[in-house]
Amino acid sequence: MSHLAELLVMHGADPQLLNRVPVAGDSPGGPGEVSESAEHPDLRDVVGQIEGRQALEIAAAGGHHLMMVGPPGAGKTMLAERLPGILPDLDDHQSLEVTSIHSLRGDTRCSELIRRPPLQAPHHSITTPALCGGGSGIPRPGAISLAHRGVLFLDEAPEFERRVLDTLRQPLESGTVTIARSQNVSRYPAKFQLVLAANPCPCGQAEGVGNRCTCSAHQKHRYFNKLSGPLVDRVDLQLRVPAVTYHELNSARGEPPEDSAPVAQRVDAARGAQRERLNRYGLQLNSDVPGSLLRKTLSPERQAVQSLKKAMDNHTLTARGFIRVLRVAWTLADLTGASSPTSEHVQLALFFKTTVTS
Repeated sequence: MSHLAELLVMHGADPQLLNRVPVAGDSPGGPGEVSESAEHPDLRDVVGQIEGRQALEIAAAGGHHLMMVGPPGAGKTMLAERLPGILPDLDDHQSLEVTSIHSLRGDTRCSELIRRPPLQAPHHSITTPALCGGGSGIPRPGAISLAHRGVLFLDEAPEFERRVLDTLRQPLESGTVTIARSQNVSRYPAKFQLVLAANPCPCGQAEGVGNRCTCSAHQKHRYFNKLSGPLVDRVDLQLRVPAVTYHELNSARGEPPEDSAPVAQRVDAARGAQRERLNRYGLQLNSDVPGSLLRKTLSPERQAVQSLKKAMDNHTLTARGFIRVLRVAWTLADLTGASSPTSEHVQLALFFKTTVTS
């Protein structure tokens, strides 16, 4: 059975229902599924940004949150928009979840199953109800629920109201959002990958050769103070994205950058390794592994975590950060085919955790 019309005909409905006119967005595989591959831009368009591309692949492989800081035009938005394109297709259960949520907002695609991870990129003027959900009567899902099983991208993150940003903290931990009203309480799924992008300062010119920044120290502090410590601490991967040089731009005319397809294959293979290892614990992704499991059963060798011990002793890494670095280290091991994280994996994971905040 490929369509609900067949079920209706079985129970006495008009057979003309089977002569269904295809809806725009039908996948080549048959009716009832939405093919969104064309909606996601390709990584081949990103010039340079070796570390940015690596961080994007790690984020996709392990389901990790990502923060990028760099000057305007460096490619932060281009990278973020390409994350959904290297994520695996949604399985049947996930597709039903995502389609059901979007149907509550009147999404015209919901006559068919959504098979690709969604991308939500709200403007920095968004309100708390629009982000988390709300409205009169029964609250409707907000942007974080519409990003369920996909990506929530907040460009110019420090421009968002701090109280709006802080409402993300609880959903990032629980994967759900609860909206309480006087007459009812609604709970929606909100398991998404968060991607934050920010300029190095309000004017955006604080980095690079020929620093033209006109911002005072107070203005810079106030700008980044919008991103609270507890929120940033929940972001596994943090990196600085430098401006693309003329050499990088000119060299792109020769051998083109790697496109999304081989990256997606590596991501899928790494996720397969995670499922095989974590299935016994009822988990699928490294980003979901609890600290108790990482400190005991899945703890790397003692020598591999010496850099983390030093970082905690120097108060540059919190206890929550320690666990998040181990999660990323496991993802790096899965991407390289290692059986467990090495000291190199841990050090690279630590670099991606502390390079912005240090």
